[in-house]
Amino acid sequence: MYTRRELLKHSSAGFGYLALAGMASRSQLRAAPIEHSSVTHPLAPKPPHFPATAKRVIFLCMQGGPSHVDTFDYKPALIADNGRLGQYGGSLLKSPWAFRQRGQSGLWISDLFPNVAKQADDLCLIRSMHCDQPVHPGAMTQMHTGTAQFVRPSLGAWTLYGLGTDNEDLPGFISLSPPAGSSRNYSSAFLPAIYSGADVGRSGSRFAQLSRSATTNNPTVPDIRNPNLTPPQQRRQLDFIQTLNRAQSVDVNAAAVEGVIESYELAFRMQDAIPELMDLSGEDQRTLAMYGADAEPTLTFGRQCLLARRFAEAGVRFIEVTHGNWDQHTRLTADHQARAEACDQPIAALLADLKQRDMLRDTLVIWGGEFGRTPSAQNGDGRNHNNKGYTLWMAGGGVKGGYSYGATDEHGFAAVENPCHVHDWHATVLHLLGLDHERLTYRYAGRDFRLTDVHGNVAHDIIA
Repeated sequence: MYTRRELLKHSSAGFGYLALAGMASRSQLRAAPIEHSSVTHPLAPKPPHFPATAKRVIFLCMQGGPSHVDTFDYKPALIADNGRLGQYGGSLLKSPWAFRQRGQSGLWISDLFPNVAKQADDLCLIRSMHCDQPVHPGAMTQMHTGTAQFVRPSLGAWTLYGLGTDNEDLPGFISLSPPAGSSRNYSSAFLPAIYSGADVGRSGSRFAQLSRSATTNNPTVPDIRNPNLTPPQQRRQLDFIQTLNRAQSVDVNAAAVEGVIESYELAFRMQDAIPELMDLSGEDQRTLAMYGADAEPTLTFGRQCLLARRFAEAGVRFIEVTHGNWDQHTRLTADHQARAEACDQPIAALLADLKQRDMLRDTLVIWGGEFGRTPSAQNGDGRNHNNKGYTLWMAGGGVKGGYSYGATDEHGFAAVENPCHVHDWHATVLHLLGLDHERLTYRYAGRDFRLTDVHGNVAHDIIA
């Protein structure tokens, strides 16, 4: 039985056209002539603007706003002033978790993340993040696209547009378990559709159901297999559809139609590549246990982190993994603890695994939420949203390890030292990937757009 890759060599594949009608054997397929086009494939690897320190990104998105003053931003004054009236209202609330200096670098990290704390010497803490939106939808959208007001391409889409990908059989941008209704966070917007993120295992759908065993029911992409048509039949059907698409491109936006054509071809190739890559049955028990991918409470996120490593190893350019429900207006102590227990071990394992495979040096791992939380209490044991100052960390990919950049005020409310806006963070991530955020533009609606709009300064101090 021949594979879709072999079929693609003798079909349109976005580069030429050859109907497969009447071809039944592999030898006949191999004998067919191949027609090449001079058009560069949109996902082909592209050179960066300058030498890069990072080749790929794994973004661990903590949806809901984890509390920086309970995780990575140590505030002795908050402990000393516990119960007093805060500068911005409400009673100050000290962290329920003790902070300790970790690693040779002595970074202050709380007991909420004991396993991640063991990787302290690889972490670069940006403790002066701030954004414009104090509400979840706006802040999440700005974190991903640079704006909360308009539909714009996401960070992952811009990365793929700028650099292409190293595996033509896989999406260059994958969003693992994205929350329902979050498509703007991995959308290509006005960039060609081929640069959109592929939604794998939408939160609340099939992923959780398929993640109950380490060796069976591996998570996969819904409808990745076609039970009604054989691969040659699918190829003939797709070639016919692509012929209609190409004819349509004469009368409508050619770039948009070309994006659809390329997306169809990629989906066809994925039918072989994705199930094999997402099959974790070949991973040994030691690896599964290291990630916590074999038991609760770490099973689901552990498997997602392990898949992120596999996708990165296979050449995917940008992988986002979402971990939700960090929005604790009440029950902070119990619920933040539960969220951390579900992801602390998998995150630490991902960092250690990448390092032992010599991949951390050119893989940029990012951890953070859309904003932080207030140093004052809400409802006794909770904290409100805080977009004025919070912490995000990065590791690998050319950033300084065991390093703290910027600071909030003594209680952790607002960024006061080396403030790092979302635009600055975006500019820095692109810089690590070898992309100049002012040069990475796309012409749309009569003007050149970029991820950082007219803003953004690279935080050169964090670069190793």
